[in-house]
Amino acid sequence: MTNKLRQLPSVDRLLAEEKLKELESSFPHDLIVSLARESLACYRTSISQGKDPPSMAEIVDNIYCQGQALSSVSLRPLINATGVILHTNLGRAPLSEEAIAAMNNVSRGYNNLEFDMESGERGSRHTHIESLLCRLTGAEEGLVVNNNASAVLLGLSALAKRKEVIVSRGQAVEIGGGFRIPDVMRQSGAKLIEVGTTNCTYIQDFEQAITPKTAALLRVHTSNFKVLGYTHTVVLEEMAALGKAKNLLVLDDLGSGCLLDTARFGLDPEPTIQQSIETGADLAFFSGDKLLGGPQAGIIVGKKVYIDKLKKHPLVRAMRIDKTRIAGLSATLLHYLKGEAILKIPVWQMISLPVAEIERRAHIWAAPSGSMARVINGESLIGGGSLPGDTLPTCLLAIGDSKKPALAHKIARHLRLQKNPIIGRISENILLLDPRTVSPGDDEAVIMGLQKAIESITGA
Repeated sequence: MTNKLRQLPSVDRLLAEEKLKELESSFPHDLIVSLARESLACYRTSISQGKDPPSMAEIVDNIYCQGQALSSVSLRPLINATGVILHTNLGRAPLSEEAIAAMNNVSRGYNNLEFDMESGERGSRHTHIESLLCRLTGAEEGLVVNNNASAVLLGLSALAKRKEVIVSRGQAVEIGGGFRIPDVMRQSGAKLIEVGTTNCTYIQDFEQAITPKTAALLRVHTSNFKVLGYTHTVVLEEMAALGKAKNLLVLDDLGSGCLLDTARFGLDPEPTIQQSIETGADLAFFSGDKLLGGPQAGIIVGKKVYIDKLKKHPLVRAMRIDKTRIAGLSATLLHYLKGEAILKIPVWQMISLPVAEIERRAHIWAAPSGSMARVINGESLIGGGSLPGDTLPTCLLAIGDSKKPALAHKIARHLRLQKNPIIGRISENILLLDPRTVSPGDDEAVIMGLQKAIESITGA
């Protein structure tokens, strides 16, 4: 093994290579030295585990590639052709042009984030968005934090610490990424009291669980799964009536943040924020980057007396959002206020897109790909913890041969690694691309990307 270790070059020998000298035009000398040392340390470990030493070219290429990777931002745009509208792994809701412009505008220089223009004194970042939230939802007051998990954590910490919060056992859910409602409640200092069963909970279950330590009744919208069959759920009207009778808070974790009637698009009815407030929730919590169609945010609306308590809590500073997201969220909410959400917000543009238009574009995508591609009927998903199990009819570009399972995977990988990455989904060894989630402006990029991928794989 000692002889093998001696075959590794010195750092000085590596730095003398022309390819690594190229990196010095972009990075300090010390950084390149550090990359070389780290690379050699990794190779020493692999040799000690019985592997053969690499060639000089391999080591140089490895260091060069690491340097190149550092020279570009890893977070990059891509084309979502999966057919999942709110794809969490791909950044959830794309923003409207107006929201992007608003975020860009406040990023260029200084702004009145916490400055009162009238008085010339310090102001509050909350004021930029409160009136919009109140007008759209009917709430007395609004507050925006980093995300919906933060919003729920803040609400419970400020209003139910060391007290009990009653929730249906069927709603003590995991909200994704391993984050669970019981865990959030535990961190807030509130004690979770589960009532009912997984499939059936009644208002009597809530009433019988109330003690002098009870602070709130909590509804958690099951936005990422469905329970079918023999079920019974306590509706918000019942919880609001019980809360009022027992002088308890009623908290509503809506999750998806819907302001429009989803039934008009052929989807299951999704509870709206307006309905929650009108029904009697003291506070409603929801996301900004799901069905609302804005940037990531956790939004809280409800009664002023409780929002004011949240604003004074120490956690609110740790959870606050920045100037760019306030600007983007404001622009998004304005679309709803102006009645132009379906026309301007990409999420609603995709949901409302006619199947005939999707089919037309799918055939245009297929034409240059020859016999490798065909157009089939399929389904698009809403995704992102919204409308679980609900789908929209669509047309898909299907590429590959079920008898050659590796082919679709090779083409999919080639599409992912192109300069303009294209992400599809694979089902039964067929690559599927859905125009519903692709901007029409990206159609040419999809066509060119497909041609390159197919030519590379088939040699045609």
